[in-house]
Amino acid sequence: MLGSRFSEHVYGLVRFVIGGLFACHGAQKLFGALGGHEMIGNPKMLTAGIVEFFGGSLIALGIAASVAAFIACGEKAYAYFTVHYPRGFWPIMNGGEPAVFYCFFFLYVAARGSGRFSLDALFRRR
Repeated sequence: MLGSRFSEHVYGLVRFVIGGLFACHGAQKLFGALGGHEMIGNPKMLTAGIVEFFGGSLIALGIAASVAAFIACGEKAYAYFTVHYPRGFWPIMNGGEPAVFYCFFFLYVAARGSGRFSLDALFRRR
């Protein structure tokens, strides 16, 4: 089957892209980059920025991705239930779809690990 032939390649690419996008959210909060606003004066936003920037970078590169993704999953679950859920139950209605998406994607990465195309795998081969 074609899908299984390239599944490791696709997983590595998806992990890289989504981890990189998550790191961009952190860069917005920490550095005011990419059209964002620096939010380091707010302890919750500072924590979120650190988890998003460093966690997203580790996930994208495939370095300790299971641990980084588990922490990122928890951060997005916390964000959903403290920011979005009070506005209503359904993510489509409360603006929480990105938080739910990231949460469940990172749960998958936490369970699957860094994968074959990662710096973890490269370091293990040496």
